[in-house]
Amino acid sequence: MLMPEDLEKLRLSGRISAAAREHGRTLIVPGAKIREIAEAAEAVIRDMGAGLAFPAQLSRNHVAAHYCSAPDDETEIEPGDIVKFDLGAHIDGYVTDTALTVDLRDGPDSPLVEASRRALENAIELMGPGARITEIGAAIESTIQSYGFSPIYDLTGHGVARYLVHCAPSVPNFRDLRAARLRAGQTIACEPFACDGRGRIHHEGAAQVFGLLRMPQPADGLSAAVEAAARATKKLPFARRCLLRHLPDVAAVDDALAAFEAAQILHAYPPLAERRGVRVAQTEHTIYIHEDRAEVLTRA
Repeated sequence: MLMPEDLEKLRLSGRISAAAREHGRTLIVPGAKIREIAEAAEAVIRDMGAGLAFPAQLSRNHVAAHYCSAPDDETEIEPGDIVKFDLGAHIDGYVTDTALTVDLRDGPDSPLVEASRRALENAIELMGPGARITEIGAAIESTIQSYGFSPIYDLTGHGVARYLVHCAPSVPNFRDLRAARLRAGQTIACEPFACDGRGRIHHEGAAQVFGLLRMPQPADGLSAAVEAAARATKKLPFARRCLLRHLPDVAAVDDALAAFEAAQILHAYPPLAERRGVRVAQTEHTIYIHEDRAEVLTRA
């Protein structure tokens, strides 16, 4: 269980993540640049006194997750897009993760978005110490299917912890008989993905999000500037464009990534996509499991 002062840090992180998410929601309109939306939401997180748990990402249409703008990305939101907006904040390493979907074709009453949103609410109703993740996944799957859609079977919710965006337990979007039970003291990011396809994803496109497997060591032979940029990430996921806060230009950023790769400490997170033509929705909250209940940390 978290100490009271650490739980307050986690709660503050959740409020900041929610504020940034809701600000970003208002910016998702046709003609808006994806990079500028992400950077505006990240500015909210920083201005409210938190750090980025990971870079803000906007994944459109068949792309389910991990689309993060390059430093020079001029891609615009288009009429009819369905946009997943995923971000996270941390206070002193206490991470919260949240996401919403804006459907510019079917509007606020989008059945696909409602399937994802209702699946999340039904999952939260089952959460608490001792809750079977098998039953939580079953509720997500059956709710999405009741709307005539499929869950994304290859993507799961997950635990978060101090300076960790992904850790045990996994929370699948389907009935997984091997899943464990929730325990008091865990923090869970639950994120049902709904789609009008088969619910299987693949890597598509170049990664713009990365993580370090470990911090640099003297034997890696990195320059002082590159090592300082690495330490500034606190081993949390980062984007190429975010490294520009620590390095002078894109060429220096790419040299740093090459140095991390040569040292075998770099992990890439490429975009994750269903088949072209499939539409995907995502809704996500972070939940803390108390000894007697579950507390949603990222409500608006």
